[in-house]
Amino acid sequence: MTTMAHLTGANRATVDADGSTMTLPSTLAAEFRAAGIRDFSIDDTDRAAYSSDASLFRLVPAAVVFPHDEEEVRSVLAIARRLGVPITSRGAGTSIAGNAIGRGIVLDFSLHMNAVLDLDPDAGSAWVEAGCVHAHLQKQARPHGLRFGPDPSTHTRCTIGGMIGNNACGPRALGYGRTGDNVLALKVMLIDGTVVTLDDSDAAEVFPRLHELVAANLGTIRTNFGTFSRQVSGYGLESLLPENGFDVRRAFAGTEGTWGVVLAAKMRLVREPSFTSAVVLGYADMVAAAHDAPLLRDFPVAACEGLDSRMLDRVIETKGAEAVPTLPEGAGWLVVELTGEDESALTQETQRLIAESKSLDSAVLDAGAAAEVWAIRADGAGLVSRTPDGRDAHAGWEDSAVPVDHLGDYLHDLMELLDEHGLWGIPYGHFGDGCLHMRVDFPLEDPNGPQVMRDFMVAATKLVARHGGSVSGEHGDGRARSELLSLMYTPAALDLFSQVKALFDPQHLLNPGVIVDPDALNESLRLTQLPLRQELPGTLAMAYEGESAGFASAVHRCTGVGKCRADSAASGGTMCPSYQATRDERHSTRGRARVLQEMVSGDLLEPRWDSPEVHEALDLCLSCKACGAECPTGTDMSTYKAEVLYQSYKGKVRPMKHYSLGFLPQLARLVTPVAPVLNRVSGLPGLTTLAKRMAGIDVRRSIPQFAATTFRKWWTTTAEARAESDSPARSAGGALSGAESQTGAAGARPTAEVVLFADSWSNHFAPRILAAAVAVLERAGVRVRVIDQTVCCGLPLISTGQLDAAKANLSETITALDATGDVPIIGVEPSCLATLKDDSRKLLADDASNRVAERVQTLAQYLLSIGAELPDLSGVEALVQPHCHQSAIFGNAADKELLARSGASTEFLGGCCGLAGNFGVEDGHYETSVAVAEVALLPALRKQDARREQASRREQNARPKRTVAAQPREDVAAGEDSALQVVLADGYSCRTQITDLSTADGVSLAELLAWGWGLEPRR
Repeated sequence: MTTMAHLTGANRATVDADGSTMTLPSTLAAEFRAAGIRDFSIDDTDRAAYSSDASLFRLVPAAVVFPHDEEEVRSVLAIARRLGVPITSRGAGTSIAGNAIGRGIVLDFSLHMNAVLDLDPDAGSAWVEAGCVHAHLQKQARPHGLRFGPDPSTHTRCTIGGMIGNNACGPRALGYGRTGDNVLALKVMLIDGTVVTLDDSDAAEVFPRLHELVAANLGTIRTNFGTFSRQVSGYGLESLLPENGFDVRRAFAGTEGTWGVVLAAKMRLVREPSFTSAVVLGYADMVAAAHDAPLLRDFPVAACEGLDSRMLDRVIETKGAEAVPTLPEGAGWLVVELTGEDESALTQETQRLIAESKSLDSAVLDAGAAAEVWAIRADGAGLVSRTPDGRDAHAGWEDSAVPVDHLGDYLHDLMELLDEHGLWGIPYGHFGDGCLHMRVDFPLEDPNGPQVMRDFMVAATKLVARHGGSVSGEHGDGRARSELLSLMYTPAALDLFSQVKALFDPQHLLNPGVIVDPDALNESLRLTQLPLRQELPGTLAMAYEGESAGFASAVHRCTGVGKCRADSAASGGTMCPSYQATRDERHSTRGRARVLQEMVSGDLLEPRWDSPEVHEALDLCLSCKACGAECPTGTDMSTYKAEVLYQSYKGKVRPMKHYSLGFLPQLARLVTPVAPVLNRVSGLPGLTTLAKRMAGIDVRRSIPQFAATTFRKWWTTTAEARAESDSPARSAGGALSGAESQTGAAGARPTAEVVLFADSWSNHFAPRILAAAVAVLERAGVRVRVIDQTVCCGLPLISTGQLDAAKANLSETITALDATGDVPIIGVEPSCLATLKDDSRKLLADDASNRVAERVQTLAQYLLSIGAELPDLSGVEALVQPHCHQSAIFGNAADKELLARSGASTEFLGGCCGLAGNFGVEDGHYETSVAVAEVALLPALRKQDARREQASRREQNARPKRTVAAQPREDVAAGEDSALQVVLADGYSCRTQITDLSTADGVSLAELLAWGWGLEPRR
């Protein structure tokens, strides 16, 4: 991201809530340039992306600055003071209460000021910059047996500065305390540009007026603050009491950027426990679970989370029953993690906890099941964001907390209060600390929706106050709850907040509208704009499940929790490839969703499908489908992009790349007779370069070579031989060809049959893979059938938004497949299978597409389902690049299990290969495509090369790399040095990327299995 690239946005004035015009973005841009600020944006696309965080609120900033260092922050503050522009500090933007958005300048520390500056294992501490992601700190600490204690569910993307801002906690705060409890020192820039370092020394000399103010209000502080562990609302002034050492660094935690700008922090690191035990206690409901939470005080508990059965129902609905481990009987559970240094003693404590609890049932989880449960809990905010009947549930009453002894009674009363207001919500969260999370189905799109929300929030505040609690237990007050502080604290306490704020920020420039002089809780709600704008013109081509208002409501599904910003390669996921490569918010799923939200319901962008800002935001979307599966709220950007492209170009001339790549399968079919000539011509550099440029293809990309014989031709020409070797009567599905499978390995007639989908890519460019699949299936005793019609799934048409043509294409394909009966449909190209499984339902939305989708399986899924015998692949080391579409639609569990059963040693990569069908081939995408590959794939290939070279030097006889599929099985010897290293990639795009960018060649699972059996497809 560079300054010049972001100075092309419209110079619109931003308008404050009172209607007054603020500084023009162009004026700020001129000031930033003059001050030498290297990275900033006034571009409307970026301003739209930063208009919200993980909250319900929308405030469009005048500018976004990505500071490189302390001096740039000082310069920005000087400009803000002179012009009277508000400043909001932002980390990953995961703030649920609207703490990280503002109308003035947003400082995003996550792009440049994000390092672990120093880690001292002996002292158990680490200095980190404000933008350092929590998971990055953990990764640096882990080799030393250390960890940073608190770990919010957003730990894969939240920043330490953001955690300090709202005094974040997370599940393990029960064992390790809040973020503020783990701050050893802070480096803070005050509004006047002064930098102070706060540690355990006496800060009275640095802040004499603050010291005097505290001394004059000791009674107010002692009676209002620090009453229980999760009292996060307001300022933590109890840290400034004499008995607490006038600890200003701790007091800064939870100030939400209203006292100063945190530049860096020294955080306490603690030893990882030697042993952990995970136990799940089952209860009749969540209230019963809450009543049992106080029991945990007598045990070595690091974490205790409440989990509602309806959250698991949501997981099962979206990912299948296999995604949820078996849990004890109950409709609500306490998931408890105990830790200790003595394994025997920990086991005894675990059993004692079970015995003394009032649970209906219990279970001690193994490490795998425990990880699955914690992953479900981490996605809680997204899982509870939809009601069972498809309505949205929203943040707001998100993280209230009470002393744990009051939790059961409070939760009972809260659920009754929801019923009284006609609202719905699922409680879950940090029950061991008395803190619960909940999303509520406020009808914000209705005219009276904001008032309904306000009425409930006021009533709920009065309720939590009666139970001695706090409106916020870890996320801070922000714009969601600051107004409610007057119902929780005395007038004297509120006045003290104002006085302290005035000492630090006399101009009221630091994150205004939060805590002191708060915005109204129902002000600036982004969803309230939705009813004011009609659905964009044009008949929608896609079906948006559960979205009564169509596209507009669908894009508002994104709640902003920011999982798309997490390090997907480290977690084994894929979302969001473009963000992983650029680290640019507008290239994240969330950033794109915010831009689309502005298009449908904001005033920053015009409500046009062909909005330049929208197309800019979507341009680097790889349509990998990962967000539809990995985003907790199911935000499906690939579908939204296809719709936008369709509506934008409907009835218009499209870019040439849409035609050349979108219709490539059809073109391949037409030119098959002259394929050898085309292969020779493609080797002529000048002509090939000209052709690529005319077609909108990057000249650095290779042109695929047509196979000498397509799979369909091979299949047809061998039909007679197949019919002779296997002559059972054909089934009633008359669309099948007469060519059928040979007998199984044992000589018996096949007892099972499948339809093999001969996708266009494999048919024309890699027929060997389809032939290998036939050989493997026949070896398993399966009759293989291929439909007579030459059909295509039409994925390139979908990717380029040519949805009318895609519908016609898919309709023909679905009709042909539907006529084949009810046998499984198997394929070798994951993207095509995913189209049949997923896109066909969205585009056609008919019974036939549903029937076909239910029959589609991957090769691995099918072989496991029939209990097929597998070849011995011991001695094979497979570096596996999963296809994005398979990961999203089918998952990779079957491939992992199949390869494990075969004895292969595997390393499954996270992240996308970067080619992603059309994306990496199109002109203008090459650099991003390569950058995506550099996230995981290319480093892994280089590492494999290094291992191979080391083995080669030891053996003095390196095995050729590009003959894996044909190599005799007996050539593989036992032992690490002689292991056969393969790169396994089922996707045509993945294999192309591997070949284009490395010295390796990818092989498919079908080829590897066929090679393992020593099979050669009949020719």
